Amino acid sequence: MTPTEKPAARNGGQILVEALRRNQVDTVYCVPGESYLPVLDALAGHDSIRTIVTRHEGAASNMADAHGKVTGRPGIAFVTRGPGATHAANGVHTARQDSTPMILFVGQVASEAKEREGFQEVDYRQMFGGLAKWATEIEHIERIPEIVSRAFAVAMSGRKGPVVVALPEDVLFGTADVADVAPVRVAEAAPEPHAAQELATLLAQAQRPLVIVGGTGWTAQAQADLRRFATAHNLPVAASFRRQDVLDNRDGHYVGQLGLGISPALAKTVDEADLLIVLGSRLSEVTSGAYELVRSPQPAQRLVHVHADPEELGRVYRADLPVNAAVAQAAAAFAALPAAPGARAWDAWTVAARAAYEAHNAPLSRGAEQRGVELSSVVAHLSDTLPDDAIVTNGAGNYTVWVHRYFRYKQLGTELAPTNGAMGYGLPAAIAAKLARPDSTVVCFAGDGCFMMYPQELATAAQFGAAVIVVVVNNGMLGTIRMHQEREYPGRISGTALQNPDFQVFAQSFGAYAERIEHESEFPAAFERARASGRPALLELVTDPLQITPTARLAQG
Repeated sequence: MTPTEKPAARNGGQILVEALRRNQVDTVYCVPGESYLPVLDALAGHDSIRTIVTRHEGAASNMADAHGKVTGRPGIAFVTRGPGATHAANGVHTARQDSTPMILFVGQVASEAKEREGFQEVDYRQMFGGLAKWATEIEHIERIPEIVSRAFAVAMSGRKGPVVVALPEDVLFGTADVADVAPVRVAEAAPEPHAAQELATLLAQAQRPLVIVGGTGWTAQAQADLRRFATAHNLPVAASFRRQDVLDNRDGHYVGQLGLGISPALAKTVDEADLLIVLGSRLSEVTSGAYELVRSPQPAQRLVHVHADPEELGRVYRADLPVNAAVAQAAAAFAALPAAPGARAWDAWTVAARAAYEAHNAPLSRGAEQRGVELSSVVAHLSDTLPDDAIVTNGAGNYTVWVHRYFRYKQLGTELAPTNGAMGYGLPAAIAAKLARPDSTVVCFAGDGCFMMYPQELATAAQFGAAVIVVVVNNGMLGTIRMHQEREYPGRISGTALQNPDFQVFAQSFGAYAERIEHESEFPAAFERARASGRPALLELVTDPLQITPTARLAQG
């Protein structure tokens, strides 16, 4: 458009969808609502943007979060006002704690009905103010391009996260002559020139260093730079909670995950380290061992803390060397550090940490009293046979301890798991991942309780051709809570037993392939049949309810 051309009048929905298109959006997840009909109509006229209709708003927001994790671009969800927004809050919380770029658009009552408690009216700035990175409302149609542009910038800058934008009906149904805005460009912070040299000095003084990686913003190049840095200095590298795909787990420098189910040996490694080089991770409560392995505010170890958001540095920990930088920029700067000649003081330390990881990662033998499927062999089989780019998703529950312990992640973007411990995340995430990467094998692990949070999304998978494979670990109870009950109130069981449907029949009702497996020896062939079906598939694993973790058994069910 030339400077003298006047833009054509469009309604708010058309202006908004054009802003999405300009910012490279190719998929939106939604449950349709009358509060944003102009957006739905505008999406119908855009072949470049695919509209995925989910069966629950919580699933839509979780899919948007997973899309953001897989692509590095904000996942987009649309939900209607009131109940739609409250359902979708689940995914906003996940995106916030996981630092995932995401934008949730919420329908809103017309401006003339506001503050009268109109039908389904909610103050979204107040509701999401402490949950999202930014929560706002577009009050004038002319400002749609500006505010959408800012939403993308906020979601992708610094510590990435979710943005919530409310859309009053009159703004969407109204018309205006308004110019579009160019796509957002996000600046990344780079380390100060002295930071790499200070790191080199701290390394020279160390005896037992440990690198901890996490957060978001990793790229294939950043991953390669991390590998160069670890290799050049022979450094052990641990992943923060549910960030195991940052470094290929087969690499001799990878030493395990800091989080739920951490190995005692790795916990000891963190405790005995004298230098922590933390790249991208917030060192959250789970990763830090409830702020005991890495104490707040002053760690026992010397701390180099690299984070993209300056507000994160110094918020929980006092670092000896705080570095405000995107992980890609920091990894490149650290990889350029020359390695000192000769042996290092920590060479044996690194070898021992890797050996401890491999011992912890080895599948277990079936116990004499164990019934049903021995889960470690199932996870190890998939780890050994799936393609390197296969994506594994999960929600929350004790079953995840087996997944995180026995699966070796090989490539970036192949672990989709909520660091906020949200149940039900795995299936919606798997669907979004399969739609984003249709050529990759996508496997969802879910406990029976976890799966039943969003089981209806099998219909979404079938409708949109997402041939995910769901592995339901069925022990007939909410295992994590049962474990905590046994610790706090031995022998007293309350509220944790589950009566489940016939999972095979349930899955088949959606057109999915399904099998029930009662011994691990049956799994490899069943998995291949599921993969060959070309449809969404569900494999139910009947497991021993007494086997509460890989190494711990309950005295009674």
